[in-house]
Amino acid sequence: MSTCTTASAELDEPLGATASTARTWLLVEQPGPWGRQALTGSRLDPAVGRALDEAADGTGVRVALIRRPGRHADLHRPASHRVYLAHTAPGDAWIRTDVLADPAELTGLDFAALGAGSHGGFGTAHVGPPLALVCTNGRRDRCCAVHGRPLAAELAASGGADAWEVTHLGGHRFSPTMLVLPYGYAYGRVDGRLAKEVLEAARTGRVVLDGCRGRSAWDRPGQAADLAVRAHAGVDLEGALTVRRTVAGQQDGTWSVLVAHTDGRAWEVAVERTAAQPPRPESCGSPLGTPAGLRAAGVTAVSGRS
Repeated sequence: MSTCTTASAELDEPLGATASTARTWLLVEQPGPWGRQALTGSRLDPAVGRALDEAADGTGVRVALIRRPGRHADLHRPASHRVYLAHTAPGDAWIRTDVLADPAELTGLDFAALGAGSHGGFGTAHVGPPLALVCTNGRRDRCCAVHGRPLAAELAASGGADAWEVTHLGGHRFSPTMLVLPYGYAYGRVDGRLAKEVLEAARTGRVVLDGCRGRSAWDRPGQAADLAVRAHAGVDLEGALTVRRTVAGQQDGTWSVLVAHTDGRAWEVAVERTAAQPPRPESCGSPLGTPAGLRAAGVTAVSGRS
């Protein structure tokens, strides 16, 4: 039986502008099994998971659980939890980290400030390679476990990445999916070669476009525009481009997006919504559908003061 990933790949469904949106990620280590809704369906106290989810709502912060690749002991009460905060805005991307005995402490954070890029002194600066987060939650979609866990294990064994399994990155049909922090670029249909290329580039603040789904700091039209300008102008530095403005067009499903370069250049990108045809499952076991996609219909150089 065909899976959602094989159907998507066989139909060559575009990956661009499909990344989850979040300006800041809050990642909480929780070993053991994960349920479909992992924040309330794991060994994490469900009251804490629910409180974190509610606190993050509407703030630009996304909360997820992480664990190290490999076999997972079913620990009801681990002695400590590694926590990462990562802000993904270009030119101001950072990771902070701490180890907590009780994740309930995180409910006292100022989530609005975190979403705006202020860590409030949480933890210490992360020192080391970029974080590689691979979605492996088979309870949400079996493709994430079947394809994601071997990739996470390969990255961990290579020793050149700070690799973690993560509960949910969206886009099951693009598995294996990977998020790279602090820059927030997401990737799909990732194999070991591509993952290592992406992570090596991220060490020097560069972005690989192959397999890229977009930057989580931007909404979907902004993701499409950012990727289009990078391809059009050959821009690979992560902090070089900023999505300054997104304006909905007069026709439904169209946008005009202004993307600016730190060197003063700027581009107006026409973005339009498309419907994937023919129908395909968006996740394993779901009915056939026509998931919406976004594509850049044109890139035009404009004045940087526009």
